[in-house]
Parts: sequence; C-alpha cells; structure tokens
Amino acid sequence: MTRYTVGIDIGTTGTKTVLLDTLGGIVATATRATDLHSTGPGIAEADTGQWYTNAIESIREVLSASGVAAEQVGALATSGMVPAVVPVDANAKPLRRAILQNDARAHREVADLGRTLAEVDLVSLTGSALTQQSVAPTTVWLREHEPQVYARTARWVGSYDWMLTALGAPLHVEQNWALESGLFTIDGETADAVLAAAGLDAVTLAPVVRPGTQVGELSPRAAEATGLRAGTALVVGGADHVLSAFAAGVNDPGDALVKLGGAGDILVATDTSVVDERLYLDAHPVPGHWLPNGCMATSGSLIRWFQTLIGGTALPALDEEAATRRPAEVLCLPYFLGEKSPIHDPDLRGVFAGLHLGHTRADLYRAVLEAIAFGFRHHVDVFGEIGIPLTRVMITNGGSTSTLWKQIHADVLGHEMLPVRGHPGASLGAAVIAAIGAYLVYKGAMKKFLRDLTVRGGLLITVLGMCGHIGEGIVLFAAGASVIGAPFLRDPSKAAGLDAAVKTVGHTQFGRTLLLFAAVGFAAYGLYSFALTRYSRM
Repeated sequence: MTRYTVGIDIGTTGTKTVLLDTLGGIVATATRATDLHSTGPGIAEADTGQWYTNAIESIREVLSASGVAAEQVGALATSGMVPAVVPVDANAKPLRRAILQNDARAHREVADLGRTLAEVDLVSLTGSALTQQSVAPTTVWLREHEPQVYARTARWVGSYDWMLTALGAPLHVEQNWALESGLFTIDGETADAVLAAAGLDAVTLAPVVRPGTQVGELSPRAAEATGLRAGTALVVGGADHVLSAFAAGVNDPGDALVKLGGAGDILVATDTSVVDERLYLDAHPVPGHWLPNGCMATSGSLIRWFQTLIGGTALPALDEEAATRRPAEVLCLPYFLGEKSPIHDPDLRGVFAGLHLGHTRADLYRAVLEAIAFGFRHHVDVFGEIGIPLTRVMITNGGSTSTLWKQIHADVLGHEMLPVRGHPGASLGAAVIAAIGAYLVYKGAMKKFLRDLTVRGGLLITVLGMCGHIGEGIVLFAAGASVIGAPFLRDPSKAAGLDAAVKTVGHTQFGRTLLLFAAVGFAAYGLYSFALTRYSRM
C-alpha cells in the first residue's frame, strides 16, 4: 500500500487541500480562497473553474512543500458542501456557475412545489422538508429562467462529486448529497413524487455512491496538471459537515459538532433516523447511525462580508476590539441570505437594530458573532424539543480559533465548546482515511495484491489476500477518521480512537455482522502475511 493520500475540501469560501502520511499524520496543507458571487438578493454562486484551478494549484503546492513523490500517493478523496448544484452536459462540463447550498433564489418555486406536494409527507419520505436547500426548486428555477442551460443539462451533480469527475471519475453523487437534495428517499431510492412535481427526468440523476467508494482513477490530463501519478485511486469522501463530525468523534448519541464554515452547521449523533421538518437528516458514516442537523445560510460568509465592508481589518484585531464592548449592545439578525434551518424562510433579510452614535464597528462585529451563536441556540432548542439533548459539543473550522467567538457560543448554548485544533479541519482527515480504507478494499477485491508477490497467486493465497485486504479496509474506513481526529481536539483523551470506533460500529446488528466479517478478514490477512514474508517483491 502506498503511504500518502490527498484530500480536497470544496468549501463555500475556500478550497482546502491536505497531504496525509498514513503513518505520521498531516504533512502539508494548502488553501485557496473561493469567490462568492452574490449578484442579487438570495443569490450565492461559485465558479467551478476556480474550484478546479484551486485544487490543481493546491495539490502541486502540498507535493512541492513535502517533497513527496507522485508514486507515493495512492488515493485522492474529496469533500465539500451539500447540496450545491452543478448542471453538466453530456461531456460532464458545467453549463454555468455552481448554485450553492445557501442560495435562496428559488423561493417562489419552493412555495409552488410545496402546494403541489401538500399531500406528500416529504419529511418521512426524504428526511427533510421542502426548503431553499432542496434541489428540485433550483432545477425548476433554471427551467424557467435559463431554459438553454436546463435543456442541455444531462446530469445534476454536487461540488465535490464534480471535482472527482473533473479529475477522471465518472459522474456520480455521494450518499448525503442525494439525501439532502430531496430527490431521493431515506433508503436511497428516487423520490418519484418529487421528480413528478418538478418535471424532472430520473435519467438526469447520477448514480448514488457511499463514502469510501473508489469511483475511478486520475486521468492522464489531470495527472499532468497536478503532478500526481495517472491511475491514482479517486475515492468519494463525503459531505464536509458529516465527515467533520465523524473525524471529531461525534459518534455516541448526544455528541455534537458546531461547524463554523461559510455557512453554519450543527450536527448531533443519534442511533435512530429522527426526522423533523425544521431540520435535515444525514447518514452517519457508521451504518445504523444518523446525524440530524441544521444549517444556517450564513456564518463565516457573514463575517467575511462584514470584514470586507469595513476595509479588510484582520479578524484577531476585530476580536480584540469587540472583547472590550458590552454584550447585546446591538441586535443583529443574521439572515443576509435568507435562512435555512430551522426557519426555512428564503425571504428573510439581515438587520442591525438598536444603533446609536456612540456605537463603533466593534459593537457591530460583536453583534454579528452573537447573532450566529443565537442561530445555533435556536437549533439546540429544536433538538431538545424532539428529544435529542446535547451531551458533548465540539467546534471546528475558522471560527474555532477565535477565543471570543468560542466564549460567546459557550455562553449562548450553555455548553463548553471543545475546539478541533488545526486548519484545514477534520473533514479532510475523514475523507483521506476513507480513501485509505476504500483503497485497501479495492486492492483486495481486484486482486491487486498479487503484484506484491513473486509467485503466481494460488487459490489459497488469493482467497486469503482478498478477504484480508477487504476486512482491513472495512475497519480502517469505519475507525480511521476518529483516529485522525484525535490530534485536533483540545482534550485528546476524549477523541474516539480505534477501540471506541469499533465499539460504535458494534452498536448495531449490521455493524456486528460487519465486524465479524472484518475479524475474519484480519485473520485472513495475518495468514496472507506469512505468504507475503516469503514471496514479497523487494
């Protein structure tokens, strides 16, 4: 197995890339800013070309900074926001800018489809209500306002899935993109009632794949651009907030993560698929576990807007100024792109209230921080109402480095906030470790391990090698992200290591069966190793 993997996170405000040494942790990172195109009320778009350029440049940067050779990198995985919408033609080329998950332009289409689907229990069917985040209203908007784009659209895909396609993979969508899109049922089938109401043809929906699945190999063109080896495994990572939660150790019921990205996410682990029209539902990477969650339309993007508005003052300086001001001096409503959960009202707009001539920019900045924290508190109240209390809360992404913002969140939410240390964040660690596990599964299933031997693979060696690699891959996929997440936590003792991750998997009947198979796989891998010591290529 090759030693290094690459993870790419396509975020709302930036592209983050990490090079991971599977034996020693993160060895290099690179970040590129992403322009948010907001040309009108509720509009939030990004240029897919910028995503691609950012990814290419970042991969080259981490390779150069680390000195790692291309042949040492075995897999590349992607993560990102959901459910961004990228309409592509028959050649997988984007037909316009990506419409981001916090875009609110299709509010009339949401209302129209809501009336059409009034008799359908969408929450039970798809896991969430029809909202500005749903993909169906966006497609209807495009059909009405950009008919040429709509007519040429062969498939609807997401941000990080498109990135894998641009690097050489076939078109696909990841499981939680499918779930949050509202176009599929909780069980992964097409939501026919939604498609019929929106006039969507099921043929335009790409195949759905689980995180950790190898979907292709790096193309020669992408290899030349990135400096990586053609044929490098391309692996589905997953939704950024889901992988962030998993890698941070959000596994036991009541574990929660506040993710301060461009948008704002809050996720809580449960062992049942709890649905509520005010929230979203995502599948936990561990089968049988779930992540009810909420997403605010603005978080880091609101702070960046305010920072730009006042001339680009550095955030640490703003923190220092705001720390000297009294709390709640100015009221801010953070609905500058409408609001997603739990309100689901795309027509809402941002407000500053209670201003007088004695107030400064520090008061306004503090009001923004407080507004976002109270947005999360609204979600915490909803979780409590539906019987999901929070027991342990972690905080990650850019805002987690701000002592002031963490303290405001702790005061407002009534919980100690455990920061996930280090940027680029745990989602990339989860994506990359998923790549490792998936690559081992692939290596076993495709008998690639036979290339490691100097003899022909007999029946016994072949069976042992296949079972061993697949079993090892399963456990690494299920447990590795938690191991990677440990160094990022303020209190590493609370991180979920291998033993805790295995216990988490074993909580469900499916998980116990999975672990039984994995145990057999490890036993097989041990026996295969005896053959490897005798017949390995040096």
